[in-house]
Amino acid sequence: MSKITSKGQVTIPKEIRDDFGFLPGTEVEFVREGGGIRVRKLPGGRTRGEEIVERLKKASGGDIPLSTDEIMALTRGEN
Repeated sequence: MSKITSKGQVTIPKEIRDDFGFLPGTEVEFVREGGGIRVRKLPGGRTRGEEIVERLKKASGGDIPLSTDEIMALTRGEN
């Protein structure tokens, strides 16, 4: 259960954020549906892997000579 703050914000439980890939900056829309509301994640946005790569780039000053796929392979122990 979550409460709406005075600013109209509500916390989405971590389990739901993880299951559906709701990352910071994910765009959602609210849809009226039969007396209730459905929250829908909008298409697009970054994947978790892309988010990690973006953070690495910022931490390194933007100079990472590897592609996203190469970095993800390293994080999975594939190389």
